[in-house]
Amino acid sequence: MKDNLIRNFCIIAHIDHGKSTLADRLLEITHTVEKRDMKNQLLDKMDLEREKGITIKLAPVRMSYKGYELNLIDTPGHVDFSYEVSKSLEACEGALLIVDATQGIQAQTLANVYLALAAELVIIPVINKIDLPAADPDLVSREIINLLGCNNKDILQISAKSGDGVEMVLSHIIDRIPSPRADIIEQTRALIFDSYYDEYRGVILYVRVFDGQIKKGDSIQMMSNQAHGIALELGYLNPNMISETNLARGEIGYIVTNLKSTSQARVGDTITLAKNPARSSLPGYKDVKPFVYAGFFPTSNERYEDLKEAIEKLSLSDSALVFDLENSPVLGFGVRIGFLGMLHMDIIKERLEREYNLELVVTNPSTDYLVVLNNDKEIDIKSAYELPDISLVKEIKEPWIKGEIVVPNEYIGEVLQLIINKRGLQKNISYVENRAVINFVAPLANLLTDFYDQLKSITSGYGSFNYEMDQYISEDLVRVDFYIASEKIDSLSVIVHRKEAPFVARTTVEKLKGIVPRQNFKVAIQAAIGGKYIAREDLSAYRKDVTSGLYGGDVSRKKKVLAKQKKGKERLKKFGRIELPSEVFRVMIRRD
Repeated sequence: MKDNLIRNFCIIAHIDHGKSTLADRLLEITHTVEKRDMKNQLLDKMDLEREKGITIKLAPVRMSYKGYELNLIDTPGHVDFSYEVSKSLEACEGALLIVDATQGIQAQTLANVYLALAAELVIIPVINKIDLPAADPDLVSREIINLLGCNNKDILQISAKSGDGVEMVLSHIIDRIPSPRADIIEQTRALIFDSYYDEYRGVILYVRVFDGQIKKGDSIQMMSNQAHGIALELGYLNPNMISETNLARGEIGYIVTNLKSTSQARVGDTITLAKNPARSSLPGYKDVKPFVYAGFFPTSNERYEDLKEAIEKLSLSDSALVFDLENSPVLGFGVRIGFLGMLHMDIIKERLEREYNLELVVTNPSTDYLVVLNNDKEIDIKSAYELPDISLVKEIKEPWIKGEIVVPNEYIGEVLQLIINKRGLQKNISYVENRAVINFVAPLANLLTDFYDQLKSITSGYGSFNYEMDQYISEDLVRVDFYIASEKIDSLSVIVHRKEAPFVARTTVEKLKGIVPRQNFKVAIQAAIGGKYIAREDLSAYRKDVTSGLYGGDVSRKKKVLAKQKKGKERLKKFGRIELPSEVFRVMIRRD
C-alpha cells in the first residue's frame, strides 16, 4: 500500500464513553466484519472486558475504506494502563477523542488529550451518545472548544450505538489525519506497542514500522536489552490474523517470534534487524515500575505450586507483572506481586481464580517505600514487615502522586476536604464550563484502597480521577504491628504517618474484633508501634455452664468446678492457637 493511502489512528476516551461501540460500528461500515459475525465489544476478547464493560488489552485492526488502509488501535481507558495508551498514540498520526454527550469531559479524557498533544497527533473530537434523553451536545461542545481551542465545525456528533454519523467520522479520518512520514533513516525500526504470550506460538508483538521493512524469516533484535529473535510469521489483524510476506514503512501489524517471555520484548521497545541494526532507538521507552503490592496465598498450602505456576504463566504475557516468593507464619507460602494499580490487581486476581481455579487469600495492598539507613544506604521495601529495626533507619520516603479530579462545581468543597483528609495538598483549580479541574498532590498509600469509592460517593458519581507518579518524599512514618492472642501477624502490619497511627490502630482492632472468631479463652487484639501498645480490644471467651449437672449440695462444689474451668481457660490461653479467617487479611481495604 502506498504511504499516502495509509491512515493510522486510535480511539481515546474516559471509561464507558463508547470507544468499543464506535470501533464495532467502524468495523461494520467498512465491511471488515460481516454483520452476521458482529457482536458487541468485538475487539474486547477477554470475558472480564465484556463483564466490566472496559477495555483492558488494546487491540489493533486494519480496515479498507474507499481505497484507503485505515489502521485502528482501540486503547484502554483506565489510568492503570496509561503507559500502554501513550505507546499506542506514538504508533499513530491521529486520534479520535470520544466524549459522552451526557457526562462531558472527565479526568481520563484530559489525561489522554495531554498524551495525544505530547505525541503531536491530529485530534478529531467526537461527541457520542447524542440520542440519549440526557444528552447536552451544546454544553459538551463548549467544553471541548475550551479544552482544544478548536472550532465548533470541527466537532462531530454521533451515536455509535445506532451508527448515526459514523460514516462522517471515516471521511474526517481520511481528510484530516496525515499519512505516515517518509523514512528518516535507512535501517529498519519498529515500535512495539503491545505484546502477549501464546502457549503454542510464543511471544506475539503488535508493532508499527517507522523505517524500512521487516520480512518473514528476518532475524530481529530488541534495542533496549539486545534480545534476539526470528520473525516466524507476520501480517495484520482483520481482526483475525492475516499472514503477509512483509510489513513495510507506515504499516501496523503483528509479528510471531520465537521469544519465550514478553520481558524480552517490552512495550515501548524498538525492533531493528540483526544484520543491519539501527544506531538509535525510537524515543520514549521506559521500564514500567509497579507501585501497588499485595500478597497472594492459596487457601490450602497444597495449591502453592499451582499458584506459583499460574503466576509464572501470567507474567509471560504481562511484562508489568513483578513477583517474589513470600512466606508468612500464618498464611504459609505465597507470592508477593507488584501491580500498576488497583484495577490491574483486581484483573489478575480474577484471572487466577477463573482460569486456574484457585481460591486465594489476598493481603491488604500497599505501596513501596525507600528506606535510608544510618550509613546512607538506600533500600526499597515492598511491605511493612520488611522495614529494618527502627534504630537503623535514618528516614523513610513514601511515593507521592500528582492527581487531577474533574467534578461539577457544586462538589468542590467536599472534594477539597477529602483531599485534605488524605494528607493531600491542593495545587490549582481551573474551570471548564460548569466543571472544576482540581490539581493536587498526595501520598499514594492513602489513596490506594477507598479513595475512588469515597470520591464517587461524595460527588454522587460525577467525579472522575486521574493520577501519575510524582516523587518520593521523606515523612514521619511509623510501622503499626497487630497482635492476636499475643501472636504478631506480619501480614497485617502497615506503614502510616505518625499522626494517623492511633486512628488506624483503633479502627483496625475494632474491625478485627468483629472478624476474629471467638474461642474458649479470652483473646486480646492489640496494635503497637515498636514496643508500645496504642490500641486494644478484648474478645470474650465462650462460656460453658459447667455447673448445670450439679443438684443441690454445698456451694463449695460449684466454686470448685468453676475454679477448674478457669484454670483450663488459662492453660488454653497459653497454648491455644487461633484459626484466622481470610477476611482478617482484607480488613484495611475499606478503612471506613
